[in-house]
Amino acid sequence: MKKALVCGAGGFIGSHLVRRLKKEGYWVRGADLKYPEFSKTDADDFLKIDLRYLENCQKALVLPGGEKFDEVYQLAADMGGAGYIFTGEHDLAVMHNSAQINLNFAHLYEKYKKLFYSSSACVYPQEVQMDPKNPGLKEEMAYPAHPDSEYGWEKLFSERLYLSMMRNTGVPVRIARFHNIFGPEGTWEGGKEKAPAAICRKVAYAKDGDTIEIWGDGEQTRSFLYIDECLEGIRRLVESDFTGPVNIGSEEDITINNLALMVAEIAGKKINLKHIPGPIGVRGRNSENTLIKEKLGWAPNYPLKKGMEKTYAWIEEQVKKKIQEKDNY
Repeated sequence: MKKALVCGAGGFIGSHLVRRLKKEGYWVRGADLKYPEFSKTDADDFLKIDLRYLENCQKALVLPGGEKFDEVYQLAADMGGAGYIFTGEHDLAVMHNSAQINLNFAHLYEKYKKLFYSSSACVYPQEVQMDPKNPGLKEEMAYPAHPDSEYGWEKLFSERLYLSMMRNTGVPVRIARFHNIFGPEGTWEGGKEKAPAAICRKVAYAKDGDTIEIWGDGEQTRSFLYIDECLEGIRRLVESDFTGPVNIGSEEDITINNLALMVAEIAGKKINLKHIPGPIGVRGRNSENTLIKEKLGWAPNYPLKKGMEKTYAWIEEQVKKKIQEKDNY
């Protein structure tokens, strides 16, 4: 039985990854500051610890008899949606906390056999994302480097950190650049939620004919990837002999305005849009999947609308629970 450590196992992607690995027959340990918020963890063992501290990372990597983990999945990071990343108010925490975790695991390379690192499309330069009709971001476009946020700079640094670790130690590394992963059991309120969840929440609270607020002019474009496709990409990459970095994202882009109208249609509501000032990030971001097709013989193809239907149904249920709790109180 293979053994895996999932760092960030209390988060959205991490908790889903634990579930996927268990279905594949792995023994899984999760490690995070928190337990999953919306469901019980499927991990065989879960350590509620702060991975910014080296001694906690060492503790997470200890197995009986000095055995090594077959795979470490390093997803732990200080992150959130545009309202968290692009205001500049959290830059120090984002850079320091995430970099510290990655420095710890690079230092402890002797305690595991292979490491997967979750990077981000935020590593790509601002200059190639000024057009809402972005034709797609190819992996080699990350350099010359000029990410649009400190979050992106830290991700790029950590990519290079782990590639240096592999060159100097021989421990295999796999790196994926995620493009806006969404789905059920993700953060949907509180300021760290991403656009799909934020829009689903606003529409779920709205009555037919109401108006919801959209940051900027709403013509900025993104591609969004459903969680199951993300997990499939992770597992295919880890099982392959390709290091990366490689995009794991959809090539189906959409404006934020049209995403809001899609959710309204799913909800069966007529919703009006009001545009207000707010952090919007780059104008156009889309995945370009030539490399993943070439190296893994696969690329995401799950329709955005199907993923949004599942996500909206889940968030609508959360909103109804919240309203009921408030009424009961």
